[in-house]
Amino acid sequence: MSKRLSHVRLSVDLCCDVGEGFGAYVIADDERLLDVVTSANIACGFHAGDPRIIASTVASAARRGVSIGAHPGYPDLVGFGRRRIVMSTDEIATDLLYQLGALSAFVRRHDLTLQHITPHGSLGNTAAVDVDCARGVIEAVEAFDPDLTIVTGEGELARMARQGGFRVAVMFLADRAYTEELHPVSRSQPGAVLTQGDEVAERVVRAVTEGVVETVAGTDVPLRSDTVLIHSDTPSAAHLAARIRQALTEAGVAIEPMANVLR
Repeated sequence: MSKRLSHVRLSVDLCCDVGEGFGAYVIADDERLLDVVTSANIACGFHAGDPRIIASTVASAARRGVSIGAHPGYPDLVGFGRRRIVMSTDEIATDLLYQLGALSAFVRRHDLTLQHITPHGSLGNTAAVDVDCARGVIEAVEAFDPDLTIVTGEGELARMARQGGFRVAVMFLADRAYTEELHPVSRSQPGAVLTQGDEVAERVVRAVTEGVVETVAGTDVPLRSDTVLIHSDTPSAAHLAARIRQALTEAGVAIEPMANVLR
């Protein structure tokens, strides 16, 4: 019981990935999502997004008082950043520094600063298990702004960031199934993406208030949840986000920006 209690939260951040269209192509209902969440992970142009989309998404988040974070990915527009690309530590660091700088320029137009960084898709999954990739992410943060919060699941990136003295927010994926090692189940597997509102909401409430998640093996595994993520391209993502927020509020959990949760 004590192991579970150490992961329990009375407040949590709610975030979503936004700005993931390109040109005339729209991936999700970002406006509805931004009405619900407290933090936004905005695509930076490598896996999705372009200058116009970045500008409008930043403006939409700023109008609502939603905290803004960078959502950099592999240079893979065709694969939406969900294919692994073999890159050196320096290549990852410089690609991320480039993306951070681009997004930051738009954020500064609103007299705001970036709150966090959340590596996207395959880049985030790789950084959780690969030391060289994780080091590239950390080097980019150190060069850009060491006060930037690094948002990730438990793994190599979280471990190395903590060792380096960086602020870490552990992210719970509301709409994804987990393995017993707390890795998201591959999207190629049946049941990897969760879309049923009540099921997802109950799962999130357990993760936040009890500090556990039921894995695909049927076992409860302890985990920490500083922020809860809804992927914008999950079917009915805006509905899921609203249902999650309602369920957390009814459970007595305060929905707050990441900076407040980590204080």
